[in-house]
Parts: sequence; C-alpha cells; structure tokens
Amino acid sequence: MMVVRRQWFQTPWEFRESALFSALAVTAGFAIQFAASGNGIAMPHLPFNAIALSLLAAIVLITGLVFRNTPVVKWFGGIPLGLCLILAIALLSLIGGVVPQQTAAKSSLPALFGLNQIFSSWPFAVTVVLFLANLGISLSWKLVPFKPQNIQFILFHAGFWIALSCAVVGSGDLQRLVVPINVGKANNLGYTMESDTPQQLPFSIFLHDFSLEEYPPQLLLYDPHNDKLLMNKSQAILEVRKGTTATWQGIEVLVLDYLPYALPGKDGIPQPAARAAGIPFAKVRINTASSLREAWISTGSPLLKPDAAQLDGLYLIMVPGTPKAFRSAVTVQDTKGHEIMANLEVNHPVNFFGWKLYQMGYDEKAGRWSKLSLIEVIHDPWLPAVYLGFFMIMAANILFFWSGIKRTEAKK
Repeated sequence: MMVVRRQWFQTPWEFRESALFSALAVTAGFAIQFAASGNGIAMPHLPFNAIALSLLAAIVLITGLVFRNTPVVKWFGGIPLGLCLILAIALLSLIGGVVPQQTAAKSSLPALFGLNQIFSSWPFAVTVVLFLANLGISLSWKLVPFKPQNIQFILFHAGFWIALSCAVVGSGDLQRLVVPINVGKANNLGYTMESDTPQQLPFSIFLHDFSLEEYPPQLLLYDPHNDKLLMNKSQAILEVRKGTTATWQGIEVLVLDYLPYALPGKDGIPQPAARAAGIPFAKVRINTASSLREAWISTGSPLLKPDAAQLDGLYLIMVPGTPKAFRSAVTVQDTKGHEIMANLEVNHPVNFFGWKLYQMGYDEKAGRWSKLSLIEVIHDPWLPAVYLGFFMIMAANILFFWSGIKRTEAKK
C-alpha cells in the first residue's frame, strides 16, 4: 500500500503551515521593531483604544460570518493556528520573564529588538492581534446560528477574548502613582517609579496621622572589628522580653527587665514614658568567664543615641523589631466635594471613584517616628472588563463539569 505524503500548503492547511505562519509573524514583528530603532507600540488611551478594539471585533466577526466557507478563513479560525499562536505568545511572555523589563542602552540588542519591553513590542502586538482574530473567527461560527449546546464554548472563548484584549489594549490607561504626604499636609501630585515628573491627580489626600507597630526588638552581638553580627548558639532570632536568654561562645545573657517605652531618667535609669516619645530599654545580666555585670541597653531613636554593652571588643546591642503593621489616617477629597475618611493599611486598599489607594511605605530611617507616608494610587478603567472575561471563563468551566456529570449519570 502506497503512503502519499501530504505536500506543503496542500489544503486544508494544518499544523506545519500554522507553525510556519506563526514563526513568520513573530519574525516580522521583530523586524518592524528593529526598523523602528527599538521603539515599541505606544498604546492609545480612551476613547481611541476602545474604538479601535470595537472595530477589530466587528471586522473579525463579519469576516468569520461572511467568508466562513473560504479555505483561508477556515484555516485562520482553526485549532492548529490557534495553538501555534498561543505557543508564540507563551514564548514571548517567557522572554519577558527572563529578560529584565527595564530601560536599556538604545544601541544594545535587547533594546533594538524590544526584548526589554516585550509586552509593548511589535512582535507581541502582532501575535496577540492574530490570535484575537483566530479566536474571534472561531467564536463567530458558534454565535451564528446560535444553539444552546454552544453556550459553554461561547462563554469560554468570548471570555478569553474579552480578558486578553482588554488587558492588552487597556494597559495604556493604567495609572500607578506614588503620593508622598507629610503628617498635617495634603498632596494631589503623584510620581511614577520611572520618572520624577509629578502628575496631578483628580483628588487630594490629607494625612492626619501615621502610626507603625513593631515586633519586639532583637538582641544581637556585634563584632566591630569584622563588621558583622554574631549568631547565638541557637541560631534563632532573639526577641527581647523579660526572661529572654541568649548564649554566645563564653557569653551568657539574661534579660532581667524590659520597658517597651521609656526615657533615660536623671539618675541614668530609664523610666516608663509615653509611646510617642519612649524607646525600648532592656536591663541585661551579662555573664562571661571573667566577669558578671548588669547594664541597660536601648534601641535608640532619631533623637536618642542607642545604648550598648561592651564585652571585650564586642558589643551587645538591641535593634528595633521589624514592622508589624503600619497605617495612615487620611481624608480623600476631589474637586466635586466628594470626601471620605479612611485608615489605609497594607493589603487593605480603599476605593475612591475608580481609584484604589494602598498604604505603600514610610520613612524607614525614622521608623515609627516617621512623619512621611507613601500612598500608592492605582486607576485601571479596563479592570472590570478583564474581570468580566475571567468570570465568563469560570462560568464556562462550571458548565463543562456540570455537563460531564450529567453525561456520566445518564450512562448509569
């Protein structure tokens, strides 16, 4: 029996032609990127990107319906090309994950081919547009004529189309700014991570107060000659509390007393003080081979020097604990008189008319005495559309499993 091998570009086209087409599309994208001296695509803003996306959707759907019996359109909306384009997008995304996405020298190869900005590069844009066309054409065939058994397919593919297209096209409208504010002042200017040029916000943020909670301070032994910290025998982080013990080679330390908020007294002995001014003090007993003595040590603050205990060229020190929680009491107000008061905390954003406000940072050198709060504000008008796409995909998956369960029960 003679086996007739299929020739290249013999209809219907399959995976070989689809893989070649996808490779050529990516290559053409890199060629355009190189010809443009490494300049990627400048994403348009609303309403122009919404208009462009609507036109693309209309053209794709009309093409799929009017030319559905044309061999080229059948191939263009088929599974082989879709899988090859997905693979191309995955490979480009892998490049984006491996190559640092940051500014590079214009004459360098990563910059000339857009590898350092892959998600706004020509090869990525060309591949995504072709995949959206493939996805949209296959979707049009299930939409018209409409059949109830196609709902799962329609939900999944339409959701995928909406989520991907809105995430890519809407990236130009994403605003992510950092607003620095001092206690008792308001600010309506934000800054990007890449630029020191301020951008005006449609609202202002007034900072009433900033507060920070810390874990207990830590007990450490410092070697100034080698400029390093010596770990205790347990190799554990020692939080200072009354009764805490620590052991280094030839040195034993016991915390006799601990005052979380105190100030030096007239006789040198620390006295309890208010949280706003006080610093942690600890009374320690130090037992070495040659001596046994007691001393007060402290973490210090921007206004007070830390106290340490000297031990034969080493220093027993107490460093502030790591931040446990920090928050900003703010009032947010826009020009129309809308106003909200809120406490901003890490991972607990506040919504204000399409903007999300996050507690981002503070003056780390000042610690809990910081008068500066860094608020991150994010505005993404396309996010609801992306969420809609994801919910449609989830609904399609639920229908898929439900249908499978029904078929299994029917067989029984």
